Amino acid sequence: MKTGVILYVTGADGPENDLDVMQMARNLNIGADRLETVVSTSSCFDVMDAWWKLTAKGMKRIVCMFAEVTDGRHLRLTGRELRLCG
Repeated sequence: MKTGVILYVTGADGPENDLDVMQMARNLNIGADRLETVVSTSSCFDVMDAWWKLTAKGMKRIVCMFAEVTDGRHLRLTGRELRLCG
């Protein structure tokens, strides 16, 4: 069963900042077939959009994980997880 993860990131200044959230997420070594990131301050791409994108790509199990930006350049998983389907 293919697994998709939505990484919901808090603590970022906004979508216009120069953080490479996707690269920071790759450094977490999350075991998933596909990974989507959602920044809490973004108004144009949210958890529902990421869920739809993962579903359309064939992911049967989708989990939403929460992370926060620390030191302005690192991500830390909070330990909170929400299983959305599968």
